[in-house]
Amino acid sequence: MKTIRIGGGQGFWGDSQDAAVHMIHEGNLNYMSCDYLAELTLSIMQRQKLKNPQSGFARDFINLIEEIGKEAYNKKICILSNAGGMNIQGAINEVKKIAENQKMSGYKIGYVTGDDMLLQLPKLIKNGMTFPNMDDIGDFDEIKDKIVNVNVYYGREPIMDCLKENADIVITGRATDSALFLAPLAHEFGWKENDLDDLARGIMVGHLLECGGQGAGGNFQYDWRSVPNMDNLGFPIAEVTENDLHITKAPNCGGLISEQSIKEQFLYEVHDPANYITPDVTVDISQATLKQEGDDYVRVGGIKGKKKPDKLKMCIGYHAGYKVATYLSFAWPDAYEKAQYTAEIIMKKMKRKGLQCEDIRIDYLGLNALHLNVAEIDEDLIKKINEVVLRIAIRVKEKSEAMKLIPEISPLQLNGPPGASFFGGRSPIQDVIGLWPTLIDRDEVKLTSHVLEVK
Repeated sequence: MKTIRIGGGQGFWGDSQDAAVHMIHEGNLNYMSCDYLAELTLSIMQRQKLKNPQSGFARDFINLIEEIGKEAYNKKICILSNAGGMNIQGAINEVKKIAENQKMSGYKIGYVTGDDMLLQLPKLIKNGMTFPNMDDIGDFDEIKDKIVNVNVYYGREPIMDCLKENADIVITGRATDSALFLAPLAHEFGWKENDLDDLARGIMVGHLLECGGQGAGGNFQYDWRSVPNMDNLGFPIAEVTENDLHITKAPNCGGLISEQSIKEQFLYEVHDPANYITPDVTVDISQATLKQEGDDYVRVGGIKGKKKPDKLKMCIGYHAGYKVATYLSFAWPDAYEKAQYTAEIIMKKMKRKGLQCEDIRIDYLGLNALHLNVAEIDEDLIKKINEVVLRIAIRVKEKSEAMKLIPEISPLQLNGPPGASFFGGRSPIQDVIGLWPTLIDRDEVKLTSHVLEVK
């Protein structure tokens, strides 16, 4: 029976590359897919590209290919990634250089273009198309002159077109995370549009692998102490046949593949288990089953598929002002009381300066910065706490407003309650990118597949 092994080599832009390198060495893979994009990652990449036209893609991926590209090529392991981001051509050029320098003659670089809809947006608006916010927040007219990027989430088809041309690597922009895993499986097994259960199974392969180490014992709420050798954490690998799906990992690495670890990833970011929507198929995992069938070997069954949605999700990033986050630490005794009093001092100063801000947050690291208003803060804890870090963050429309806060922090080492300590230098002002999720008709999106062969 035909068996395809596909590894999840990356969970996000900035993730460790150790597990990806290890699974190329020892994972006995047919494919490895690496996810680099999140909702706002493309906006960050677009800003990089505007500053430097040679940027705009995940350079981490280029470093990875430089290390394992030739080994993967020799072992016939196809690598897929959405690391192209906002500059797919830039990523291709870098991969091509590596292939040429490492004498990988015949190396085929597949890539997909067309998800970037920024230039088409004015025409779509002129033609009467509207883009209501999926979260029913805000007025599109207020952001349409502040747009940074416009990208459509797409599915497996254009990636499969590259695989049909025997691509050794496929680089995309905003392909969905799961499509990077479904595409090779649908290609290998010949799944068609009406094979809904199979397509859904392929999507869940992607869902279970796309977060890298989180699917193999990383960030494991159930029993993180039971995860072996977390310093050498392996990432999950799917072993797929025509009828079965098992999740495992490479040998000789840490991590844990268990019913509990898989269950946590199974439900991650799934709002409705009976209707997990993707461009390829709507997945129903409400009756799914998990069974431990060996060490680090879990069978996944009972996945069902339904009709795919009529429209595609489109994410619009827009400039939403500026932010600055400032910090001041306080030592025992009375650390919390001193931090609170300092916050009052700063707010009185901001009132005198006429600060105009869209949002303001005052948190106390070590007490309520994570749990906010539901944090339990009892009197005994407040008395005994060794230290507290005051964090004041603001979001403003103009940089000049942010500048009103920045110079007020460090003087409070000497001009406020005792025991204060300033660290890290003056806080920088950062651009804020807002996210506008919306939908677009499939017919308006023109995706194109390409294959470049290295001579």
